[in-house]
Amino acid sequence: MRVVELLRRDGFRVGGFYTRELRETGVRKGFEVVDIESGETALLASASAGPGPRIGRYVVMLSNLEKLGVASLEKSLETCDVLAVDEVGPMELLSNKFVETVEKILRSGKPSVFTVHVSATHPIAESIRRLAGENLYVLDTVNRDRVPRVIYEVVKKWLRS
Repeated sequence: MRVVELLRRDGFRVGGFYTRELRETGVRKGFEVVDIESGETALLASASAGPGPRIGRYVVMLSNLEKLGVASLEKSLETCDVLAVDEVGPMELLSNKFVETVEKILRSGKPSVFTVHVSATHPIAESIRRLAGENLYVLDTVNRDRVPRVIYEVVKKWLRS
């Protein structure tokens, strides 16, 4: 989330969440959701969890996503200059509450940065791509070091308009 770091360095308040892998001895065991402002974490998905919706070998903890991730978005919509959502992917899209909150963010017009999983075909993922227009970036090994600065400049301009 280098874009978040750059915006914060300039004094902008950035909220939302990101997800990260959980690994044990080099093996991916699941994912957690992290509140950008507070640093609080919650288990998003686990390969060793019990019943619940599944994406591949992972059981998704929708209640954790909603209690931490969605709550961070709702709070940040009211209190922050910029929202960041990393990511809009298959696990997150299982939550109707998540989808509704992303729709609310898009309607708000508030500066927002979304990471959309390349395979996400949900209508809200398509809406994000469409609304991004020329500011839609597909990261690869060639551009991944350059694009965060480009996105930062776009958001900074958006904030100043």
